[in-house]
Amino acid sequence: MKIAIIGAGAIGGYIGVKLALAGEDVTFMVRGANLAAIRENGIKLIMQDGTEHVARNVKATNNYDEPGPQDIVILGMKAHQVIDVVDDVPKLFGPDTIVVPMQNGIPYWYFYKHGGDLDGRVVHSVDPHGKIATNIHSSRVIGCVVYPASELIAPGVIQHVEGDRFPVGEPDGSSSERVNRVSECFIRAGFKAPVLDNIRAEIWLKLWGNLTFNPISALSRSTLIDICQYPPSRELAAAMMTEAQAIANSLGITFRLSLEKRIAGAEKVGRHKTSMLQDVEAGRSPEVDALVGSVVELGRLTETPTPHIDAVYALTKLLAKTMEEERAAKAAGHHAAH
Repeated sequence: MKIAIIGAGAIGGYIGVKLALAGEDVTFMVRGANLAAIRENGIKLIMQDGTEHVARNVKATNNYDEPGPQDIVILGMKAHQVIDVVDDVPKLFGPDTIVVPMQNGIPYWYFYKHGGDLDGRVVHSVDPHGKIATNIHSSRVIGCVVYPASELIAPGVIQHVEGDRFPVGEPDGSSSERVNRVSECFIRAGFKAPVLDNIRAEIWLKLWGNLTFNPISALSRSTLIDICQYPPSRELAAAMMTEAQAIANSLGITFRLSLEKRIAGAEKVGRHKTSMLQDVEAGRSPEVDALVGSVVELGRLTETPTPHIDAVYALTKLLAKTMEEERAAKAAGHHAAH
C-alpha cells in the first residue's frame, strides 16, 4: 500500500521503518536534518534488544505535491503540530485515502459520529477554529491509540523503548472493510493492531494516565515511580483521575481497569520520564492542550467539576508560556548579538 507518514519522529519513524520493511510503499513527509539523513542513509530503528533495522526503500520529501494520492496517511506528530501541515495534507488524498491520526489525548474528530447531544462538535482545545476537521475531514479517519514508547536519538535514527500495540477503530464502532485493511497492514508489519468496537474507550484509558502523570512529572521533574510512591503526588494523581473518570462516564465510557490498577501500572514502568518531562528538559513546547486542556473542555461540556485538573492545567500552561517567552528572549538576544 502507498503510505505517507507525516513526521519521522519517535512514533512516525518507528512505524514507518516496520511498514517499509514489511514491503509497503512508504513516503516520509519530513524536513530539516531528518529529511537529509533519511535521503542519505534511509531510516534506522534500534530495538530494545540492540538489533538494528534499516529501511532504505523509503522516500522522503518536504514537498506535498510530490507523492500523489496515498492509500493511508499517518499523522505522526504531536497534536499541537497538526495545524502546521493542515493546508498541505489534502494534497496526499485520493477519493478513498484513510487518515490514521497518532496523537495522544482527545482527538479533533472525537465527536464525529458520536451520537447524542454532542454529536459533531468541534474540540476547540485541539482544533481551535475547526480548521483541522475542515481540511482533514473526520469521515477519512480511523482512530488509533499509540502504546509504544520510542525516541528519536539522532536524525533518521529511532530507539525503540517498549511496546508494539496500535489498536484501531472506526469512529462509529463498525467493523468496516477499511478498518480491517489498516489492522491487517499493521499486523503484517509486526504490530498488534486489534480492531476495537469502541476506540473512544481505549483513547480514554491511555489518556487517563497521560493527563495525570505527564503534567505532574513536567512540573515536578519526577519520574513515574517517584510520583506514584510519594503519597501527596499519588493522591493528586488519583484525584485528577477520579475527575476524568466522571467526565468519561458521563460521555458513556467505562474503564476496563480500576483506578488503583492504572496507577500501579504507571508505578511498574519505574524511573521513566514522561514525554512531557522530556520535552520540558529539551526546551520543546509541552503538549498541554490535547492531554489536559481537552479534558477541561469536556468537563465543561458535561458540567463535571474538575478542580484538580484545572489547577494542574493552569500551572502547566504557565510553564509552557514561560518557556516560550524564554525561547523568544534567547532568540532575540542571539539575533542582536549577530
